[in-house]
Amino acid sequence: MSLHALSPTASALKTKLESFVNTRCIPAEKIYDEHISKFAGGDRWTAAAVPPIIDELKKEAQQLGFWNLFLPHQLPNHLVSSNNTNNNSIKISPSIYLSNREYGILCEVMGRSSLAPEACNCSAPDTGNMEVLLKHGTKEQQAQYLLPLLQGNIRSTFLMTEPDVASSDARNLETKLTKIVGSDGRVRYVLNGKKWWSTGAMDPRCKVALVVCKMDYSHPSCAAEQHTAKQQRGHQTIVIVPMSHPGIKCVRALTVFGSDDAPHGHAEVSLNNIELDETNVILGEGRGFEIAQSRLGPGRIHHCMRAIGLAARCYELMLERTMQRQTFGKFLHEHGSCREMIADSRSDLEAARLLTLACADDIDQLGAKGARDKIAMIKVAVPEYTSRVVDRAVQIFGGAGVSSDFPLARALVGLRTLRIADGPDAVHKVTLAKLELRKAKKRMQSKI
Repeated sequence: MSLHALSPTASALKTKLESFVNTRCIPAEKIYDEHISKFAGGDRWTAAAVPPIIDELKKEAQQLGFWNLFLPHQLPNHLVSSNNTNNNSIKISPSIYLSNREYGILCEVMGRSSLAPEACNCSAPDTGNMEVLLKHGTKEQQAQYLLPLLQGNIRSTFLMTEPDVASSDARNLETKLTKIVGSDGRVRYVLNGKKWWSTGAMDPRCKVALVVCKMDYSHPSCAAEQHTAKQQRGHQTIVIVPMSHPGIKCVRALTVFGSDDAPHGHAEVSLNNIELDETNVILGEGRGFEIAQSRLGPGRIHHCMRAIGLAARCYELMLERTMQRQTFGKFLHEHGSCREMIADSRSDLEAARLLTLACADDIDQLGAKGARDKIAMIKVAVPEYTSRVVDRAVQIFGGAGVSSDFPLARALVGLRTLRIADGPDAVHKVTLAKLELRKAKKRMQSKI
């Protein structure tokens, strides 16, 4: 079966999605930017700063069947029933359940516009957080946090990276979850730490944070667990923290190459003496690494295919430019160097696409654990390939390419950032090398 194959139903949905993205989302980008440009300073993070056009696009996406397409399988009955009981007009189940590979193909279409993923309730970090709650959350956690996320009524953030340590090694994390056992046996926790690059934390619609922290058993009530803790590695745990908690504070908005990406953006966040209980812990103490890995597999497919969609849009603009502009008596496309850039870009796009779809197919067939090598591969290769495509487009456009008149400069910034987001390239190269060496060792031993 071809990696590009889609069922007739999925193919028809893709055609509709392409029309929605090209005729509604891409034209809406200018309206979105014009609205947010009217606000300055702290006002850029208020409800008024959220462009109304995004809610219009969301309503259209719901009606057209593009809502929550990332969901891998049927939702639990209690969520569907709860949604229906509240007479909610939003159908939280997707119009069709897609494989990771099929969804990846549609993800590329969404990636062509910065607004399409959010319009379809398929944008990061919400999709990853919803997948975590769907796979690992209790019924109570799902009812309180997952349901409103599925409805698109709230947004969320994922707090992992820290400013004071190299967070690419999760063992370095310093945010602590101190466990305290009362005399009655009841357990409570106190969360303290500092995070940054917390995507969406300052968004006025963000109501919940998933926080990666390290277990701390130093309290006298946990003496029995202290010895066991010394024998173990990690202790990473993920907890749910409502953004309304007085102990959580957005210290400042961070800029990416000078842009604050309001009203969503990224933030530095302080966590001060946040009291939690067992209902806030996802899956259990010390299960954070397991949860994070389950979150990253499909998420990488989403990121990479969206990146490919964005690069493909830039590539098409580049082709058009070469047939519109002339230098030294010839159209740009008639110059040999320009044709070489076109050929290289087409090759990079197809290589990125095929590698990502092959990875998605492996996840479908073998699970995320069985596709670890390709997951690492695409995390390194796709941002590099797509960045090269956009960089060439910028070069063809000249001064216009680095302006805000075209999407090229913003695309280049986003793709460069992907080489750091979800772990830097070096970490994934190490993972891939270890897996390859392990395979080689097995082959050598089988020959003995």
